[in-house]
Amino acid sequence: MNIHEFQAKQLLREYAAPIPDGIVATTPEQAMQATLSIPSAAWAVKAQIHAGARGKAGGVKLAQDSQQVADISKELLGKQLVTHQTGPAGLPVNQVLIEAVTPIAHEYYLSLVLDRTLERLVFIAAAAGGMDIEETAIKAPEQIIRVPVHPAAGLQAYQSRLIAATFAFDKDKQAQLQQLMTSMYTLFIDKDATQIEINPLIETQSGQLLVLDAKINFDDNAVAFHPDIMALRDVSQEDAQEAVAKEHDLNYITLGGDIGCMVNGAGLAMATMDLVKLKGGSPANFLDVGGGATKDRVKEAFKLILADGTVKAVLVNIFGGIVQCDIIAAGILAAVAEMHLSIPVVVRLEGTNAEQGLAMLSNSGLGLYTANDLNTAAAKVVALAEVA
Repeated sequence: MNIHEFQAKQLLREYAAPIPDGIVATTPEQAMQATLSIPSAAWAVKAQIHAGARGKAGGVKLAQDSQQVADISKELLGKQLVTHQTGPAGLPVNQVLIEAVTPIAHEYYLSLVLDRTLERLVFIAAAAGGMDIEETAIKAPEQIIRVPVHPAAGLQAYQSRLIAATFAFDKDKQAQLQQLMTSMYTLFIDKDATQIEINPLIETQSGQLLVLDAKINFDDNAVAFHPDIMALRDVSQEDAQEAVAKEHDLNYITLGGDIGCMVNGAGLAMATMDLVKLKGGSPANFLDVGGGATKDRVKEAFKLILADGTVKAVLVNIFGGIVQCDIIAAGILAAVAEMHLSIPVVVRLEGTNAEQGLAMLSNSGLGLYTANDLNTAAAKVVALAEVA
């Protein structure tokens, strides 16, 4: 789960990280009022969306007076901001963060991520942070240092000294860095994060470290144990269909093709999409209804697929182990009857009660296509989509 910059900063502040004063506004009037509480010679107006590269896309602008803060806020609020991380549709700007502009002596990059290969949390740092860090990673990877943390030992002082040496810090800034890394590490563990990224981490002209921008991602499988984190979710920043899927405990990802796929099991879903591609088709989605699918869940899954107006045909591929195929068939029939289906549906059932399920579908009179093997089903749905 992703959260906004201002939310990430509030969490870091609670863990004693150095965060600049800022106020979130949802209207130009609130933005103007914020300048009265944040004395400064200039302010940054920062669009709040779940994506990076906002600065390059015009989502972060500087204002010299309170009226300009209001004008910029009016320009940004309600806008679909498009960056290279959002896709062509962009994401809605419903909030802006107003912060005092801080004179910068230097910018650094610092993040903490979960490295599944190493089975460690790893600090990643670079002495040159800011908007071009991705380019640094490609063109000069030797400038980036990685410091793994052993889970039994936890964060050690020498590890912060390694990064401080990369940043050429003196003892005072080394102590500040150690405190910040401790804050990040503790927050990461406490809240089941998967990434904490600070870019840039700045050194002010007075020699203080300050978190100028922050991004935090959380493990979707763990947020249920953290109601405070769950409360930070902003569904306006999510794909609408994926948000609906979460409400019904369905694993759904929009892919943009024209063949809807409904499968039980992530591995089988991947294999199904691969075979559709092999037959010349293009999957519209990844949709795993899970091993414990019920009639109602299957019905909701079908509604989700059909809500995508680009879908020309649907392939249902179910292996009945925990779930029984006749229950899946009942869910399909209920959805088709309720939604007055006008596109072809190909169903392949295998496993527990597969014969009963296929018989229910074949005898329904609803024009459903059935198949006994996945190869035949994939070829059939691609052919049907092409003529739809």
